Amino acid sequence: MSVSETDSEVSARLEFEQAQRSEGWKLLRGLLRDQRRNLVIGGLIGISWAAFKVAIPQVTKFAINDGIEKNGPLLKWSLIIIGLGVMTGILSGFRRYVAFRESRWAETLLRERLFSHVLGLNVGYHDKAQTGQLMSRASSDLMQIQAFIVMIPITMSNVIQIFAVATILFITDPVLAIVAMAPLPFVNLSARRFSNRIHPISIAVQAEQAQLANVVEESVSGIRVVKGFGAEQVQFDKLSKEADDIYKESMKAAKIRSNFMPAIDVLPALGAVGVLGVGGHRVLSGQLSIGDLVAFNVYLTLLVWPLRNVGMIIALGQRAASALVRIHEVLSTESEITDPAVARDLPSQNGKQLGAVKFDRVQFGYDPDRPVLQNFNLDIAAGESIAIVGATASGKSTVARLLLRFYDTNHGHVFLDGVDVRKLKLRELRQQIGVVFEDTVLFNDSVTANISFAKPNAAQADLEKAAKLAGAHDFILQLPDGYDTVIGERGFSLSGGQRQRIAIARAIISDPRVLVLDDATSAVDPSKEGEIRDAMRTVMSGRTTIVIAHRPGTIALASRVVFIDGQTVAAIGKHEELVATNARYREVLASMQQVKTANTKVAVK
Repeated sequence: MSVSETDSEVSARLEFEQAQRSEGWKLLRGLLRDQRRNLVIGGLIGISWAAFKVAIPQVTKFAINDGIEKNGPLLKWSLIIIGLGVMTGILSGFRRYVAFRESRWAETLLRERLFSHVLGLNVGYHDKAQTGQLMSRASSDLMQIQAFIVMIPITMSNVIQIFAVATILFITDPVLAIVAMAPLPFVNLSARRFSNRIHPISIAVQAEQAQLANVVEESVSGIRVVKGFGAEQVQFDKLSKEADDIYKESMKAAKIRSNFMPAIDVLPALGAVGVLGVGGHRVLSGQLSIGDLVAFNVYLTLLVWPLRNVGMIIALGQRAASALVRIHEVLSTESEITDPAVARDLPSQNGKQLGAVKFDRVQFGYDPDRPVLQNFNLDIAAGESIAIVGATASGKSTVARLLLRFYDTNHGHVFLDGVDVRKLKLRELRQQIGVVFEDTVLFNDSVTANISFAKPNAAQADLEKAAKLAGAHDFILQLPDGYDTVIGERGFSLSGGQRQRIAIARAIISDPRVLVLDDATSAVDPSKEGEIRDAMRTVMSGRTTIVIAHRPGTIALASRVVFIDGQTVAAIGKHEELVATNARYREVLASMQQVKTANTKVAVK
C-alpha cells in the first residue's frame, strides 16, 4: 500500500481489481461455453478414466483376500487388473488429447479475436499503446490461459477421483477413513492462503514480461538506429533491468510455491502413517482384512497427485486470471472511430468526375485543448491536384489523416463526393483513397503481394502497369526473382527510393478516387526524382490528388498550392504566385529546404 493512499482509495482500488478479475473470468466462461459439447465429452472420458482408476485398488483387495489368502483364482484377478490398467491408460490418453485440443482451440479463438480487435481499434489508440505490451498479451498471456484451460478437464476427473476414493474409504471403514482424510482440510486452508498470496505476484511477473517484450520489439525494429548510434549497450542495459525485475518477481512466486507445495506432499503422508498405525491394529484384531488395508494405502497414493493438482490448478488459475485481466483490458477498449449505424454509399460515376473533397469549418487537435487545425476550410474539385505546404507541425499530414478518418474532427465536417466521411463505412472510405506515407512500411512478402496489398486478386498486367507508373518496374525485373522476390522485413533489402516506389504502386493499383502523396518523393534519389515525377504526373492526371510536399519540383506537380499557417489555410494559389507575393510562404519553403539539405548531407555521410 502506498503511503499516500487513503483507506477509501485502497478499497476503491481493490474493488476495481476484483471487478476486472470478474470480467476476465467472464471472458473465459464465454469461451468455454462455446466449447461445452467437447468439454462434456472430455468430462465423460474423465469420469470413465476415474472409474477404472478407482476400480484397480478394489480388484487388488479381492485378489489378496480371495486369490492369496484363500488360494483363489489369482490369474483371473491379475488379468482383470491388467485389463483395468490398459483401459486406464487408453482413457488417460484420450483425456489429455481432448484437454489439449480444446485448450489450443480456445487459445486460437482468443488470439484471433484479440488480433481482429486490435486491428479494429482507431489509430489514436495505437499512437499510445506499446507494441511490446500488445505482443505480450497475444503470446505469453494467451499461453497462460491455455495452460489453465488444459488443466480444467484433467482437474475435473481428478476431483471425481478424490470424491470416489473418499466415498469408498468411508464405506470400507469410517474410522480409518477419518484418520486418512483428517489432513485434507489443512490442504484446503493452505491452498486458499497460497491463492491470495500468489495472485499479485503473478500480475507483477506478467507485467514485467510485457515490459521486456517491449524492449526487445523496440530494439529489433529500431536496429538501424541502435547500431547507427552505437547504442547496443544502452538497449542491453534496459533488457538486463527488465530481465532482473522478472527474475526478482519470479523468485518471490517460487518462494511462495516452495512454502506451499511441501504441505501437499507431507499432509497425505501423515494420513498414510495414521492408516498404517490404526489399520495395522484393526487387521490384528480381525476388524479389517489385509486386502482392505492394502487397498486403503493404494487409495491414499491415488490422492497424492490429485491433491498436488489442486495446488497446480490454483497457481495456473492465478496466472490465467492475471492474463485474462490484461486480455480483457484490450478487448474492452472500444474504438473511437467506428462504422455509422446507418451507412451511406458513395455516389457512382454516371459520367461524372469523382473524388471531390471538402473540409468545412474543421477544428481538430490530437489533444482537444491544443488544436492543430482551426476553422480549416478547403474545397478540392473532383480530378484536381493540390499541394499542401506548411511548416513542420503545421497540420499538413493531419489533413490526410482526417480524410482517411484515422481521427474524427472535434468540430466541422469532411466530405468525399458530398458525403460526410463519418456517414461512410470505414472500409469503403479507405478503399477509395490511395495513400503513400512518408514513412514507407512494406511487408515481409513478395513484391507482388506488397503491390497488390489493397487488391489481392489483381491481375499481373495491372500489377506491372502500376509498377511502371510508379517507376518501379525496371528495378523489380532486376531483383533475383522479379515480382516474386521476397523483400524482407519492412522491405529493408531495398533502397529507400525503391521502397517508396513500390508504395506508390501499391496506392495506384486500387484505382482510388483520391490519391494522397505524403511527401512521397522524400526518399527518392535525386537522379530518379524527375523520372518518378513524370510517372506521378501521369497518375495524377484526371484524379483528385493531395500532395503533401516540401520540394518545389513536387509542389509544381499540383495545379494549386494550399499554404497552411497559423492552424488554418493562409493562402491558396499557384506556386509561382505565392513565391512572388507571400513572404511567409517563401520563409517556410526556405526553412524546409535547409532541413532537407542537412538531412541529405547526413545521409550521404
